[in-house]
Amino acid sequence: MQVEVKIDASCHEPKLIILTDAMTEEVNSLIQKLSDHNLQMISGSKDGKITILEPDDLFRIYAGNGRVFAVTGSGEYLLRLRLYETEERLNPAQFVRISNSEIINLKKVKNFDLSFTGTISVELTNGTTTYVSRRYVAKIKKILGI
Repeated sequence: MQVEVKIDASCHEPKLIILTDAMTEEVNSLIQKLSDHNLQMISGSKDGKITILEPDDLFRIYAGNGRVFAVTGSGEYLLRLRLYETEERLNPAQFVRISNSEIINLKKVKNFDLSFTGTISVELTNGTTTYVSRRYVAKIKKILGI
């Protein structure tokens, strides 16, 4: 996909034009993301109270026992969203899926250990260790530039 920006002093409001030969999934996805003005929040419940979770506070989001949990510095919260719905609400530049059941915050990663054969160990800044499944190893290596 090519991106072109033109600066015009006579333009008072940004205008976006998409030139394409056909409507594709990529174009539809781009239109949906650009037109989605509502910032979708993530809320979790803990001790009978619902709390709005700030993305920067999230360490990891994982699925277990048919439920989805978010881990922050202040504890673990139960989410009402499914994992893929939560992933859609998160910034893809900051959050990455490392397995079918887990998403991590790249800003909360202490280190990646590639010494394991076939997988990658991830240590988060809160001391949690998790693992990248084999299916996602290539994606993580691409993100890390290796």
